Amino acid sequence: MTETEALIALNQLPVTGPVKIRRLLETFGNAVNTLKESNSSLQRIQGIGPEAAKLITQWRDYADPAAELQLAKERNIKILTQEDEDYPLALRDAYDAPIVIYVWGDLQENDLHSVGVVGSRKLTHYGREAARKFAFQLAGAGLTVISGLARGIDTAAHEGAVAANGRTIGVLGSGLMQIYPPENLALAEKIADGHGAIISEFPLQTSPDRKTFPQRNRIVAHWSRALLVVECPSRSGSLITANFALEAGRQIYAVPGPIDRPTSSGCHDLIREGAILVTDGSQILEDFSHLNFSTTKSDEPRPIENFVDLSPEENAVLKALSGSDQSVDEIVEKTQLPAHQISVILMKMELRKLVAPLPGQRFTRKN
Repeated sequence: MTETEALIALNQLPVTGPVKIRRLLETFGNAVNTLKESNSSLQRIQGIGPEAAKLITQWRDYADPAAELQLAKERNIKILTQEDEDYPLALRDAYDAPIVIYVWGDLQENDLHSVGVVGSRKLTHYGREAARKFAFQLAGAGLTVISGLARGIDTAAHEGAVAANGRTIGVLGSGLMQIYPPENLALAEKIADGHGAIISEFPLQTSPDRKTFPQRNRIVAHWSRALLVVECPSRSGSLITANFALEAGRQIYAVPGPIDRPTSSGCHDLIREGAILVTDGSQILEDFSHLNFSTTKSDEPRPIENFVDLSPEENAVLKALSGSDQSVDEIVEKTQLPAHQISVILMKMELRKLVAPLPGQRFTRKN
C-alpha cells in the first residue's frame, strides 16, 4: 500500500477528521504505519476513542482506496495530498488542513490570490445582482473567486466570475460525485472546463449533511485572502465562514442592504463589528491597488528605498522582512499593524513578487 492510498483510506473513515488524522501521523510517522497499529496503541492518542480505534483497525471494512483511485481516474478527478506540489499552498499550513483534496478541473499558482464571496441561499434580486457584479469585477481583474457552489449568493458569484472569463473555485460540502445542489451540475461542468476547479475534501460518494457544510466553510475561509459577504440574515452559515476568516486573520468586506430587510441584517452586523462596507468591486481592488499578475521574475533584489510606490505601511512590512523570514505574528509585532491589514499587504506583495510565502505561514522578501 502506498502512502497516498493509506491517507485516502483514513479520510474515508466516518469518525476521523483532519485534526485527529494529523495527530496519528505525527505519532506513528505516516499513514501506512497508522493503519497497522493496534487498537490499544490507537486509543492512547488524544481524541481517538474506542469507536475511532475500531474503525482504523478494521479499516478494510469501511474504506477501499484502490477503488476510490480508480473511480477518480475514470471521472478525470485528481486526488491530492500534502505531499503533492499541486496541493493548495493557501491550505497547506492550516492546523485543520484537509488530508486529501479531490480536484475536478485545474488549479493554478495564482489561485492563491483569491477573494471568497459568500451569502445566503435565499437571496433577493438585489443580492443576486450584487454578487454577480462583485464577482465579475474581481475575477475580471485577475483574482480567483472562491465560493461554495450552493444555491443563492454562491451560485451568483460563480456565474459572475465565469461571465468575466475569470477563474473561480467551488468548494463542495459533498463528494464530487454527489454535486449539491444537483441543479448546479451544469455550472460545475463549466467551471471545471477551463474556468477553475470544483474541489472537495470528502470521498467521492459522500452525500451532504449538516456536518459537511461547516467543514466546507472553513476551506473557503482559509483559502481566501479576503472574504466578501454579500447578503445574509443574522443567523446564517455565511457568518460561520466569516468567523473562520477572522480567526485566520483575513479582511472581511460586507455589502449593505435595505435597513428594513432581515435578508441583509447579517451584513449590517458585520459592518458594525468592523467589516469594511463596500458597494463596488473597485473598492476591494483599491485595497490591492498594486496587484501585478505578471509571471516575470527578477533574480536581482531591489533595495528597499527604491519602492517609492509603496505606502508607509507596506514599506514597514517590507523592512520587517529585510533580515530574515518572519511569521505573520512577528510582522505584527515589528510593525504594530493589525493582523488583517498585514494579510492584505502580504497579498499585494506576493502578487508583485516582492515577498514569497513559506511553510508554517511565514514569509520572506523575494526581490
